[in-house]
Amino acid sequence: MKKAIAILLSLTMILGLAACGNSASQTEQPSTEDTSVESKADTKSAESSTDMENTDNQDVQDHKVLVAYFSATGTTKGVAEHIANGLNADIYEIVPEEPYTDADLDYNDNNSRTTIEMNDPNARPVISGSVENMEQYDTVFIGYPIWSGEAPRIVSTFVESYDFSGKTIVPFCTSGGSDIGSSATSLEQLTNGAAWLDGRRLNGSDSQDTVMEWANSLDLNPGK
Repeated sequence: MKKAIAILLSLTMILGLAACGNSASQTEQPSTEDTSVESKADTKSAESSTDMENTDNQDVQDHKVLVAYFSATGTTKGVAEHIANGLNADIYEIVPEEPYTDADLDYNDNNSRTTIEMNDPNARPVISGSVENMEQYDTVFIGYPIWSGEAPRIVSTFVESYDFSGKTIVPFCTSGGSDIGSSATSLEQLTNGAAWLDGRRLNGSDSQDTVMEWANSLDLNPGK
C-alpha cells in the first residue's frame, strides 16, 4: 500500500513538472516573435537610409561640371586646375589653332595680333579641337585672362560654338589688376538659355583652398 502511494506521488510530481515546462515554453514564444518584428523593422529602416544615401550620391554624380579655360601664359590654367581638382570636374583647355607668340601678346604694339583682335568685336580666332558631349554638363566654368578690359576673342569663339541652354555658367578671370568688369556680360550676350552666375577675378597665386572657398560658396552641389 505504501509503495502504491509513493508511486502515485511520483507520477503526480512528474506530471506537474511537465506542465510547468510546457507553460515556460509557451511563455517564451511571444518574446521570440517580438524580436523578429523588431529585426524586420530595423532592416527596413537600414534599407530606407541606404536608399536615401544612394539617391543623394546619385544626384551628385549625375551633376556634371566642366572647367573650360583659355590661358596664354599659364596663369589662368593654374586657377582652372584648382577648380577642377576641388570639384572633381572635367577640364578643357581652349587651344588656339594658331598659337600666340610673345610678339602677339605685346599690348604696346598697335599692330600686334592681340591688339588687332581686341579692337575688332567680330574677331573669332579658330580653336583647335572641341568639347566632346557638351550636352552632358550641367555647369560650365569659363576662365580667361583680361585683355583690354574684355575676355580674349577666342573665348567668344568658344561660347558661340555650343548650345548652353539649360546650363549654369560660371565665369572667372585672372588679370594683373583689372576686375572681371563687363567681360562676362559681353560673353553672356553671345549665348541663349543659360543661367550666368556672377563672375569673379582670381589671382594666379591663389591657393586651392582660396579658390575653392569661392567655388563652394556657389552651392552648385544638388545633393545638399
